[in-house]
Amino acid sequence: MAEGKADKPSLALSGIRVLALEVSVAGPHCTRILGDMGADVIKLEKPGTGDIIRGWDSAVRGLSSGYVWLNGNKRSFVVDVKKKAGIEALRRLADRVDVVLENFAPGVADRMGLGATELCARNPRLIYCSLSGYGQDGPYRDVKAYDLLIQGEAGIIATTGYPDKPAKVGLPIIDLASSMYATVGILLALYQREKTGQGQFIDISMFESAVAWLGYFPHHYWHQNEEPARVGMRHHYVTPYGPYLAGDNVYVNLAVATAQDWEIFCRQVINRPELLEDARFKTSEARRKNRGVLEELIEQIFLERPHTEWLSRLREARLPHGEVKGVAQVLAHPQVIARKFIREMESPVGPVPVIGSPLRLSKSPARYDPIPALGQDTAAILGELGYSDAEIEELRREKVI
Repeated sequence: MAEGKADKPSLALSGIRVLALEVSVAGPHCTRILGDMGADVIKLEKPGTGDIIRGWDSAVRGLSSGYVWLNGNKRSFVVDVKKKAGIEALRRLADRVDVVLENFAPGVADRMGLGATELCARNPRLIYCSLSGYGQDGPYRDVKAYDLLIQGEAGIIATTGYPDKPAKVGLPIIDLASSMYATVGILLALYQREKTGQGQFIDISMFESAVAWLGYFPHHYWHQNEEPARVGMRHHYVTPYGPYLAGDNVYVNLAVATAQDWEIFCRQVINRPELLEDARFKTSEARRKNRGVLEELIEQIFLERPHTEWLSRLREARLPHGEVKGVAQVLAHPQVIARKFIREMESPVGPVPVIGSPLRLSKSPARYDPIPALGQDTAAILGELGYSDAEIEELRREKVI
């Protein structure tokens, strides 16, 4: 296949070709990262409707916000996988790519004739990554998985929210966590292939990705038989830590994580040095044990003054602090503006703003190529596979494309 027109020699993944058999968020987020770094990502889409995320909303001047977020730097390839000629085109494509990423339910790609066993046999250098809810085996293999459901199964909801009511995390963090593990796995496999010349199969589970993010909670259970309580906006094991409401009804965010910080906080910020002598608050463990009374005391103190004064005191004391900003404030954040983190991409409805890539490689600047219209690259990709104009027209007449 000819190199994708958007590839640039200076980009880290220039020359790497990816076939994305993907839907929704997790798979597309993975391949968006690869595309940002120069990979030629060819996204399979369903005739007529495309990726299901295209229909989630019409917030971006008629386009789906989710599609715009996840699908720049890709080429849209529409073929009907229910037709033999469509599957044959995808197999020919898989013979010439470096990576296949699929995030269908386990077994779906196999039934389509696009599973790892078949495609890797045809292309031994192929890196094939399957991203699914619970992995390719085990008793939950075929259980339907959505971000919300995995948040529940993996213990995220149980540790989030307030004592009287659990909550899900607002963003689809399970999709994002698993997609980043998939990205890392693909990059590691590409690196290993440089040494061995061989591709390999990667099995990424949303569930395992979430369990891996449980952090210190399992250790408290293993060693202290302790299930984490829900603590709202606070830290489970460190206090004071979190947003506190000031007298003008604005939150001030702070972290008092060390013994030295606790002393500075008491003496210089809240002017309550006597708390340093209180046995209930002497150590981090003691403060945690007496969290209820300490939190109530600090909450009352913060209500005495406006947030600007608390921020000034925290700044002068050089303690970690910040504000609790809404989306509009974040998009206008001085750091966002200074580092030009809001970029622009072309799309079927014209230029649209997008959040930039956090990957800042000095020798591989992220690219911002257009968000594709449904199927706009199908004919070009088939041409790269060796299909003649007449063959492409025949596929069009047969409604394969």
